[in-house]
Amino acid sequence: MIQIHYITIEQAIDTHIKTIHASDGGDIGLLNKGQLDSILAHIQNDCYYPSITDKLTHLFWGICKFHCFVDGNKRTAISLGTLFLLINGYQDLAESFIRFMENISFYVAAGKIDKDLLQRIIYAFMNGLEEDETLKFEIYNAIKDDLAEQNKSF
Repeated sequence: MIQIHYITIEQAIDTHIKTIHASDGGDIGLLNKGQLDSILAHIQNDCYYPSITDKLTHLFWGICKFHCFVDGNKRTAISLGTLFLLINGYQDLAESFIRFMENISFYVAAGKIDKDLLQRIIYAFMNGLEEDETLKFEIYNAIKDDLAEQNKSF
């Protein structure tokens, strides 16, 4: 059995601070420690989150959706997802995870991509299936209204 390594609350807070400093800036601070602790604890439950993909999905989803931090929740979700990949031996995926999940994080936070679709996206990413046409169509259907609104403003 493969041993999964988990992020501590201290590592999560430190990653948030580093993410804010390294990116466009913003306010640093923990908004909801209990929620953050809950996310980090829940991914350790193999009954609910049996695979690395399930764990990564819940970590990313929770940080994006539950606003544990004052600012930078989407950026921190990407950073913590990357950290989770790194500490679990997925160095080859870490850099591309950052780029791949940038737009996804926006649509997760906006409620356009639900957790089930996010899980399929992360599964595809982890397994080199990002070009799956069916998945691309699902993503398009989830965000098409936002895309139409963006086109109207040009």
